[in-house]
Amino acid sequence: MRKALYPGSFDPITKGHLDIIVRSHAIVDHLTVAVLENPRKQSAFTVGERLEMLKRCTEKYPGIEVDYFSGLLIEYVKRKGISIVIKGLRAISDFEFEFQMALVNRKLNPDVETLFMMTNSKYSYLSSSIVKEIADFGGDISSLVPPEVHDLIVRKFPRD
Repeated sequence: MRKALYPGSFDPITKGHLDIIVRSHAIVDHLTVAVLENPRKQSAFTVGERLEMLKRCTEKYPGIEVDYFSGLLIEYVKRKGISIVIKGLRAISDFEFEFQMALVNRKLNPDVETLFMMTNSKYSYLSSSIVKEIADFGGDISSLVPPEVHDLIVRKFPRD
């Protein structure tokens, strides 16, 4: 059984994230989408809120598990029996960082492969940071996020 992990902060999930999730799901037997709980990062959404958003967006796909972890990714995949890590790439700058991380992970566990998946070109500009900024200024994010989570995100950024 091919088990893969798609890790991320998902703060919040975007249509770009969901595109990678759906495409990854099509090529593996079991996909875990996991929120990285990083105490060094200031998140707009709690881990619980991010898990709820991911569950809403993935519930119609059998074989997708939503989870969270903290610490080293390579330790998490070992605990879960996962041998493939999927990383979405938008631009060359993403590749440079993710390539370095893939090499480190390979050094720590040579049995884990990292697969890079290019985002759909229509989402190449999209990031969670952009979504949060637009939402914070009261802009329309409906074309940027899955409809299942739109209201959750908008409520997080109330307008006065």
